[in-house]
Amino acid sequence: MDSGFSRHMRIFLCATACALMLGCASSQRVVSSADNILRLHVIANSDSAADQTVKLQVRDAVLACIEPGESAAETRAYLMEHGAQLQSAVERTLRENGFDYGAQLLLGSYDFPDRTYGNTLYKAGEYEALRIVLGDGAGQNWWCVLFPPLCIVTTEDEAPMETDEIVFESTILNWIRDWRNAS
Repeated sequence: MDSGFSRHMRIFLCATACALMLGCASSQRVVSSADNILRLHVIANSDSAADQTVKLQVRDAVLACIEPGESAAETRAYLMEHGAQLQSAVERTLRENGFDYGAQLLLGSYDFPDRTYGNTLYKAGEYEALRIVLGDGAGQNWWCVLFPPLCIVTTEDEAPMETDEIVFESTILNWIRDWRNAS
């Protein structure tokens, strides 16, 4: 009887430890409120390879011009103050790459799907964004978070940034291992 109880107790403790480890191991931060968040959304003219390529060149030109503030409100103010310069950068990029269509820059609230940046999940919902519509705006889009500044741009040839390894340690798991080794 004692060995049956002991076996059930071990199973219970292991199941509890596993559940706790799975629940505690997630380091993902979830953002469910659009407060103090400002996104960038670039929509290509079409899905042609050329339009998709210029969309990324426009993205790069715009990001090179933007200086995020200490809040979404400061970043919004910067966008409003420098809107003409941003429009010029977009149009110059289009012309330099042989495109004759224009672009619209719009600042407003738009629906976005779930998106993860690093270890932060931005839940689907309505967010304020600088939306840049190239030509007909009928192609695939690209977006990021301008504030807090999370527009991470890498090409396929670039290796992703190395990050410090995160090590999780469970007090309960250590206790079970110590208890098992003592038995």
